Amino acid sequence: MPVLIKVSQNKNDKTAAFGKWYGRVVTTKTMSYQELCKHMSEHNSVYGEDVCLGVANKLQNCMLEQLLEGKKVQFGELGTFYLSVKSTGADKEDDFNLGANIKGLYLCFAPSRTDVNNLSSKMLKKKATFMNVKDLVESKPKTSNSGSTDSGNNGSTENQGSNSSNGSSNSGTSETPGTNGDNTGGSGSTTPSVPKLTINRSGSGSSTVSVNGEPVTSGSEIAADTEVSISVTPAEGATPTATLNGSSVALTESEGIYTGSFTMPSANATLAINSGGSSGSDDEEGDMN
Repeated sequence: MPVLIKVSQNKNDKTAAFGKWYGRVVTTKTMSYQELCKHMSEHNSVYGEDVCLGVANKLQNCMLEQLLEGKKVQFGELGTFYLSVKSTGADKEDDFNLGANIKGLYLCFAPSRTDVNNLSSKMLKKKATFMNVKDLVESKPKTSNSGSTDSGNNGSTENQGSNSSNGSSNSGTSETPGTNGDNTGGSGSTTPSVPKLTINRSGSGSSTVSVNGEPVTSGSEIAADTEVSISVTPAEGATPTATLNGSSVALTESEGIYTGSFTMPSANATLAINSGGSSGSDDEEGDMN
């Protein structure tokens, strides 16, 4: 099964990306923990579903135990799990209180970048195959006789509107157009609503929001369960923050740049990024790269 891509147009006329078309990953479903274990048991495995579930539960518990002991945990060739904290600043080192200043502890994941299994964005692209959702929808067979009443027709009849010919008996193939074409009846495939992400920025630093390496602008449609990445270059001496619908998003610092990610919810969402400093808020993606 290829990675499904939905191509959507940027409709934010305040950005340089206005009018351009971008690809977004469409998630078909979220596989549950039990479904994953069942899949493992059916995937050329000599172990049953209950054994796979038991091993996975044990692995999960042991990973959490080791993480809380301050260790990074490598998960095979997939990547490494580690912890990160969010804290408020203290004026002096001695004033920093572990209980009061530490506001959150976050579970983070870094994909493998080894020669054996490099899972960087460029290498993942080489491993994957892609398919446009539009092509998938168009390839599905259309259902005839949507919402129409077929009265005594022998053979194949395609009704593109309201009732067919008043109960007359027709042998062979007949096509009886009616009012409003094949829109009558209300059935057929419909494209589900895609949630939108509003981005509010504040501070004098810069930030970038992206999906699969492509910049995302405020008001963009992003499929539910899509991973959205954040990169913030804060104002000098500042510690940036990010919240999604009021809930904190973990940011990890590396060489002065703070990065984080979150999963797009199934409804419209608001992402607020404060890069520190004293400038006003900004809803635009702009040229902050």
